[in-house]
Amino acid sequence: MSITRRKAVEDVVHQNDAPPADGTADGSAGAQTASEGRLRQNLQARDLIGFGIGIVIGTGIFTLTGLQAKENAGPAVMVSFLIAGFVSLLAALCYAELAAAVPTAGSSYTYAYTTIGEVFAWVIAWDLVLEFALGAAVVARGWSGYLAGVFELPDRWFAEEGSVVNVGAIGIVLVLGWVAIRGIRESKWLTNGLVVIKVSICVFVIAVGAFHIRPENLVPFVPPAEPSSDGTAEGIRAPLWQFISGVEPTQFGIAGVLVAAAVVFFAYSGFEAVANLGEETRKPARDMPLGLLGTIGICTVLYVGVCLVVTGLVDYRDLSESDAVADVFDQVGLEWAGLLIGIAAVAGLTSVILVDLVAMGRIGFALARDGLLPPVVGRVHPRWGTPVLMTGVTVGAVALLAGLVPISVLAEMVSIGTLFAFVVVSIAVVVLRRTSPDMPRPFRTPLVPLVPVVAVVCCLGLMASLAVETWLRFLVWLLLGFVVYFGYGHRHARLAHQHGREDVRDARP
Repeated sequence: MSITRRKAVEDVVHQNDAPPADGTADGSAGAQTASEGRLRQNLQARDLIGFGIGIVIGTGIFTLTGLQAKENAGPAVMVSFLIAGFVSLLAALCYAELAAAVPTAGSSYTYAYTTIGEVFAWVIAWDLVLEFALGAAVVARGWSGYLAGVFELPDRWFAEEGSVVNVGAIGIVLVLGWVAIRGIRESKWLTNGLVVIKVSICVFVIAVGAFHIRPENLVPFVPPAEPSSDGTAEGIRAPLWQFISGVEPTQFGIAGVLVAAAVVFFAYSGFEAVANLGEETRKPARDMPLGLLGTIGICTVLYVGVCLVVTGLVDYRDLSESDAVADVFDQVGLEWAGLLIGIAAVAGLTSVILVDLVAMGRIGFALARDGLLPPVVGRVHPRWGTPVLMTGVTVGAVALLAGLVPISVLAEMVSIGTLFAFVVVSIAVVVLRRTSPDMPRPFRTPLVPLVPVVAVVCCLGLMASLAVETWLRFLVWLLLGFVVYFGYGHRHARLAHQHGREDVRDARP
């Protein structure tokens, strides 16, 4: 049985023709318990953009802005966000073609399954589990930090520094996990409401902060490169390209801007969650491209504007590493604005955690449907229409990570996982253009193969700017994934049984 067997595109498209998860035409009642049902189609383009903004605007802008400006890029952190946004746009164009043509809960996992084979699809799915689980944990810790700042809660249980077990992070994950389990409609309502608050506060930051920018804080725009002062970028902590080339690890300069771009890429990583909602979208051919591209465009504009204000109000060396956006307003005497921003950040980060948890359930649903995980993992609740067990297991794991593992370790792991997934999706567009040239494509990625190739090169470049230790952790996670695949998934996959029946028929006289 080949590990590169591929799932037919037609099978993926028509698997969405099954009855809804509760066994009825409209999803209003029923008692189906198998995992084969389809997820309920409740989403439109505006909902997809809401989910996209809900997951993209979060810790990346409220926390990583100050951290990366202070450690790597200075005021040029806005260039880092532009670079990350450009790479995300290239990937989004590739995602848009596949998501419109093959709407599925599996996103890049399913795209890989139809193009380069099962084992690569499993690697991507395993990678997505890492991306969304760690992403939710990162944001939960950021949420807890902002909550502590607003209400002056004890650092021992809520702050990023000084806490052994982050109780605030654990608590918010458990609460939002219950919302994710109850259903996509409830998640949609909560997410859209929080997105309104989050976008409003970003506009507020830009509008109010613009009147208090001090030009001298933006000079030098790209601080000159200097040796790493505290040894944090030496040895396996150095970026991969510096480790391989033997170049002395540095902070700031052009290299620092690229390192910051690779880390803040985490801020864009969530838009892939939109592609996981294809089966729950009423008109995916039209709405998926709008949802993906609209998310990237809106978020990039807001990111750059907020970065300009944050580094313009305060010297980058004086930025807070945990709540930079609120803290800069405190430093310039606008405490009332800082308090308002802190409250809005708590609300905004809430939506990121929720969308991550929702996306994780859909990945498990897709894997169980294909037999790569036990069917019970993807079983859909007859009333709520959600994969309850997968979502519940995810919530438990994320709560544990959020309570114990620091943000700095988690964020880079999310970035490398996301970039790797983007590489596979970009390759999948080119492969499907050759293997399925007649497949209906409501949206077509422009300038193929140029755009996908540039996307691959840019993603690999950003991956090379991540620390060697991040690469080592990523490889360990992939090896663990191979153990699960060869121990269970390869033998129990639906394609394995299909191929087995075909082999029996071929052997008959």
